[in-house]
Amino acid sequence: MKIIIHGGFFSESSTSHETKVAKQNALLRIVKDSYEYLKTHSAVETVVYAVSLLEDDDLFNAGIGSQIQSDGKIRMSASLMDGVTQKFSGVINIEEVKNPIHVALELMKVDDRVLGGSGATNFARQYGFEKFSTEIPQRRAEYEAKLASPGTGTVGCVALDSNGNLAAATSTGGKGFEIPGRISDSATVAGNYVNEFCGVSLTGVGEDIVSNATAAKIVTRVTDGFSLDKAFEKTFAELKPYDGFAGAIAIDKDGNMFHQDSHPSMVFASYDGEKEEVFN
Repeated sequence: MKIIIHGGFFSESSTSHETKVAKQNALLRIVKDSYEYLKTHSAVETVVYAVSLLEDDDLFNAGIGSQIQSDGKIRMSASLMDGVTQKFSGVINIEEVKNPIHVALELMKVDDRVLGGSGATNFARQYGFEKFSTEIPQRRAEYEAKLASPGTGTVGCVALDSNGNLAAATSTGGKGFEIPGRISDSATVAGNYVNEFCGVSLTGVGEDIVSNATAAKIVTRVTDGFSLDKAFEKTFAELKPYDGFAGAIAIDKDGNMFHQDSHPSMVFASYDGEKEEVFN
């Protein structure tokens, strides 16, 4: 069993030493808590659990603490993919939901598995997700002062369960001040992708990640026989011509874990029951 999570880049909020330490501690707590959960749950259940914990922590830009768009509203996106069934589900620009990843999980049960805007929000209400404001005072102050930073904040998780099954989940609160209706990578196969061979979750600038089809490329290359590190090397090299901003975490079917970013520094943590790793 293996699990790895990410919490975006340090640059999406304060880069003070205190903030860095707080994020490191939060990631270690969440990755270890999620590993314990993984012992008795599937990979799919675990990535949803881990991402929901990240959504509930206002240190990260997803769920509570999401960025505010140019019209003063918060719109979030999240997706989930099961490496066994190859089903992908997601919500794009959903509003006033505490945990977008839980709505993505609910969408796994229906035929129309990716919903956007009012359709996603209406689905959430129909299935019992109560109206919930994810805005925190810090984000409102950033919005009013026009001090919000570039969109590098996303959270994600990849897990390998005791049956050898992989799953990936990703959630974002956006980049801040974007045009309403903007689509990020988080609810696409560019930002969140998994099959029986490998699972990947991304963070960074959504437009760069979509242009490179980053997650899908890495997984496809591992499926075609690349080692995990070589798949990352080739895929991240393809970001360089346009200085693409991305960070990724991954686990392959053999339990190898890998992470890489094109611009420092993505925050992440991994745990296998014995060895822990966290950005420092």
